[in-house]
Amino acid sequence: MIHNSSVIDKKAKIGKGVKIGPFCYIGPEVQISDEVELISNVHIEGNTKIGQETRIFPFASIGTPPQDKKYKGENTSLEIGKNNIIREYVTINPGTKGGGGKTIIGDNCLLMISSHIAHDCHIGNNVVIANNVPLGGHVTIEDSVVIGGNSAVQQFTRIGRLAMIGGMTGVLKDVIPFGLSFGNRNYLRGINLIGLKRNKYGNKKIMELDRAFKKIFLSKNLYKNLGKINGEYKENDLVKEVINFIEKNKKRPICTPLPK
Repeated sequence: MIHNSSVIDKKAKIGKGVKIGPFCYIGPEVQISDEVELISNVHIEGNTKIGQETRIFPFASIGTPPQDKKYKGENTSLEIGKNNIIREYVTINPGTKGGGGKTIIGDNCLLMISSHIAHDCHIGNNVVIANNVPLGGHVTIEDSVVIGGNSAVQQFTRIGRLAMIGGMTGVLKDVIPFGLSFGNRNYLRGINLIGLKRNKYGNKKIMELDRAFKKIFLSKNLYKNLGKINGEYKENDLVKEVINFIEKNKKRPICTPLPK
């Protein structure tokens, strides 16, 4: 069902059962999968793919050129997975040539009102980004992350799986998987116990992760601390995930607890 006030380019690919409400615009390179719903006043352009059963609310702007002065009109892309909810005034930009050329959003995400996904961001599955949260370019958000309202994430930042960012947090440093991060300039408060329990991780694994957390952040020298616990938690996949995250990009600063 397509409302007669909407403008759909003849070259756009529209799947089965798609609902397009009043005053939407769909550009020529856009691909919209089955059962997607555009409520009204939605603007989608560029080389953009929208996955099945995604719902997009009024005044969202999807696939418009990146807010990057280096961008010169290259044919870059935006891929949005299935079953996402994209609320009012959300803006999502495609990638840039210098950042790999692609912005990616996974499945089952909730992007709340006025959130912004900048160029070359990679967002996992089951991510919740609350109202008024901008992500800078090249940000990586792993699966099942929750970012509280009015937070801001600096460019190139990584946020690990199942981490939670408190509201009004300035995220300048990478947040480890399962981390709980707060603050005007983010610090690490502990591990996301509630998130771990909701995802049905056992008490033994969580307690071992908590002990490893204390050892990893015992002093400012993270890599020396990691060396001391090498092999101690080899059977705990949660601890291994945290260690691998820290060691994957040693150029990036890691969010740490406040000094005592």
